[in-house]
Amino acid sequence: MIPPQTEHAQRVRSMFAGIANRYDLLNHLLSGNIDKRWRRLVARRLQTAMASDGARVLDVACGTGDLALTLSDKSDARIVAIDFCRPMLTIAARKARGTAKVSFLEGDALSLPFADESFDATTIAFGLRNLASVEDGLRELRRVLKPGAQVAVLEFSKPLVPGFRELFQFYFTRVLPLIGGLLSGSRGAYEYLPDSVSRFPDQKRLAEMMRQVGFEKVSYENLTGGIAALHIGMRPTGR
Repeated sequence: MIPPQTEHAQRVRSMFAGIANRYDLLNHLLSGNIDKRWRRLVARRLQTAMASDGARVLDVACGTGDLALTLSDKSDARIVAIDFCRPMLTIAARKARGTAKVSFLEGDALSLPFADESFDATTIAFGLRNLASVEDGLRELRRVLKPGAQVAVLEFSKPLVPGFRELFQFYFTRVLPLIGGLLSGSRGAYEYLPDSVSRFPDQKRLAEMMRQVGFEKVSYENLTGGIAALHIGMRPTGR
């Protein structure tokens, strides 16, 4: 019998492999390119960490490499990007051709192939909710961080503004799956998106989970009315 976590990973990997070739187009189209602005914000928030001499940053669940490439564009840090879906990594490597500061690896976010305290910052964008265990994913992000270093979690969240919240919910659950399905050929993948977001912890709960797994100085900022949120935490020094 296949363990539940393994079955979940296989299902998600297969789903993303099926839409890899249309993933970037649909991301930018369906978000109105706001997702690019969000990724640039991550780079700004980690600017100090990435400016240190010989800095190494790990981008987990990197997908087609958009955040890793944004981080590389905004700093001289060495970026290591990892994902478990090979078709997505193939596209990422193609986009990064000629960019020596970024390397892409195939691997599991719940069992990162790196030693403890290896990186000056870790990031994950729109990938944490896809893991079989959010808590275990956060623990791995913390494990590979150097003491005093920061993690940045960019993820869809819960819109806060009445009226806008209902309008976005209609778009997210009705319009997006229809358009995404038509353009990608996989409506199921774009029905999975709002479903996975609805089951993901809200802003305050995710901040609390980060504290529970050992991050300090946890904060978050809502983006575009709470459609997404950027959480920042620090691995404590000395432990």
